[in-house]
Amino acid sequence: MPEKNLPELITLKRLIDEGGRHLEVGTSCTVAMDGRQFPVYTIALGNPSPDVPALGFFGGIHGLERIGTQVVLSFMESLLARLRWDATLHQQLESMRLVFMPLVNPGGMWQATRCNPQGVDLMRNAPLSAVERVPFMLGGQRYSHHLPWYRGAEGAPMEPESQAVCDVVQRELVSRRFSMALDCHSGFGLRDRIWFPHAHTATPIAHLADIGALEELFSTAYPNHNYVFEPQSRQYRTHGDLWDYLYLNSNHVFLPLTLEMGSWLWVKKNPRQIFDRIAIFNPTARHRLQRVLRRHLILFDFLMRAASSHGRWTPEGMARKVQHRRALAQWYHS
Repeated sequence: MPEKNLPELITLKRLIDEGGRHLEVGTSCTVAMDGRQFPVYTIALGNPSPDVPALGFFGGIHGLERIGTQVVLSFMESLLARLRWDATLHQQLESMRLVFMPLVNPGGMWQATRCNPQGVDLMRNAPLSAVERVPFMLGGQRYSHHLPWYRGAEGAPMEPESQAVCDVVQRELVSRRFSMALDCHSGFGLRDRIWFPHAHTATPIAHLADIGALEELFSTAYPNHNYVFEPQSRQYRTHGDLWDYLYLNSNHVFLPLTLEMGSWLWVKKNPRQIFDRIAIFNPTARHRLQRVLRRHLILFDFLMRAASSHGRWTPEGMARKVQHRRALAQWYHS
């Protein structure tokens, strides 16, 4: 098989086979690399009706960050195992839609680079420019595809992988009255962070009250969690952020989140990893990998419950104003 040396793709194909009739599987695009053809799969399950809420899970947008794909695959494996016996899960899926793109950038993962095979950083590739100053290079650059954080040529179409994400989100998520997405990455700090838009500006998003209510819901249900919720702009701003672009082009409630796993903690425990560009972004010790795959299942399950029950917690009227003020004080005035 062409993908025989890409373990994550092998695992994904195994899960697709095991899921059988429960899954709707499509190939959003195909990436050519070193004489191989790598499919970018989209998997959906649950109620296809446009009247139910939807939740999407994405991983592998940056090829170096294999752990992002691995946590999504771990959650898929858990779901498929539970489908054999869990009547409550079947009932839940009758009232919602789940969508997965676990490996968006297989070419980048194959060549062990952040970018895709054309040298483009897919998270800097949307046709959206920051309205405020961004960090040099890190915020996205158009100098050369040989340098990191390359946005792509001015006026060029989005890369096929970026466009595939946009097509899936527009078809499966933002067309509904309520939807959420979680995009899994690694490589920032000593804490696991959950970022929400904006990345291109420090201006709060229109649905800040909904984000605030979601964070409060999670912190109340799981008071001992160790995630830091915050707008990405609180850390740095960027050009071309895919989730900003998709959020701004939604006419409904769409809450895109990014799980930024704190890979510096893994390096701190094993400083030699800093000399390995893959190990910098991924846990290498087996027990650490198992701990990471296990830890985030709580968050993923919570997001499923929150999406299917959104009518019970999304704020309205005065409660919405209160949540908006609370969120402003928490994230923008502190």
